[in-house]
Amino acid sequence: MTGTSFGSDNHAGVHPDVLAAVVEANTGTVPAYGDDPVTAEAERLVRRHFGPTAEVFPVFNGTGANVVGLQAMLRSFESVICAESAHINVDECGAPERFLGSKLVDVPAPGGKLTVDLVDAARWGVGDPHHVQARVVSITQSTELGTVYSLDEIRALSAYAHERGMYLHLDGARIANAAVALGVELGELGSAVGVDVLSFGATKNGALGAEAVVVLRPELAASMHFVRKQAMQLASKMRFVSAQLVALLSDDLWRRNAANANAMAARLAAAVDGAAGVTVTDRVQANAVFALLDPRATAVLQQEFPFYVWNEATGQVRWMTSWATTEADVDAFAARIREVAAGFA
Repeated sequence: MTGTSFGSDNHAGVHPDVLAAVVEANTGTVPAYGDDPVTAEAERLVRRHFGPTAEVFPVFNGTGANVVGLQAMLRSFESVICAESAHINVDECGAPERFLGSKLVDVPAPGGKLTVDLVDAARWGVGDPHHVQARVVSITQSTELGTVYSLDEIRALSAYAHERGMYLHLDGARIANAAVALGVELGELGSAVGVDVLSFGATKNGALGAEAVVVLRPELAASMHFVRKQAMQLASKMRFVSAQLVALLSDDLWRRNAANANAMAARLAAAVDGAAGVTVTDRVQANAVFALLDPRATAVLQQEFPFYVWNEATGQVRWMTSWATTEADVDAFAARIREVAAGFA
């Protein structure tokens, strides 16, 4: 393969400022397990964005963040209502159900987005001991289909959940991309819209391997230190995880990285939309482009530019951009898409 990967924003490297922060943290000796000044600074910065009462728990990866965050809200006979396409449902190898003992109730959701009506239809058997009891609504921002919940849409879901004694969880693996798409601050996607617990994604935004669980409802934080440890997500040398969060949350690096990823996705969609043999299937809101190609064209292109087939039955593919994607990368890929797709149109 000769071209830049458009398979995932996980394929990009680590932002130089993040690497520099890790190197800078690699001096002297400090207490382990988060009792260090770098982690204290990461916690301060997260609270600056999400509010002074936010409790912050750095972890290693997105699946761990989701499992740890959900466990703070659930008992084994309670369930999570999520979109059918949700990462916790499709791409975490059953980890939430395996480690939490709680059922995921997955709902077909157009565009990957839950609505109050969809959640309401999935919430039934309340008080009946024969049925799991719905306790958490989990949404992804931005979604696995590249769409973005508006602030009003999140408020509506949180109001519905809270009125029924439920919680709202937000998988924020790409929360930075969503915030940039909406033109809002990170904190506006937290307690301001009724989110109770969220996963703050850093890895896809230029980190080496760093995420955080942010608990926005204080009473849910009491067990988190124990839950994180039992879930094998407590880092001994936590300063190196925390240093990455500090780098991204300082001087708006998170915003610059996400803005580039989003802009490159928009550039790619504009360059190929309407070309012979190419149909962009969804409006690009964050850093994902979904399109229909002839499978033969896809096979040729994948020899040069890595990317994923999203739906083998329809020929839909997904192209992801990242903080590191350049205009030259996009233009070279788009030119090759137009050339190859036209040959099978």
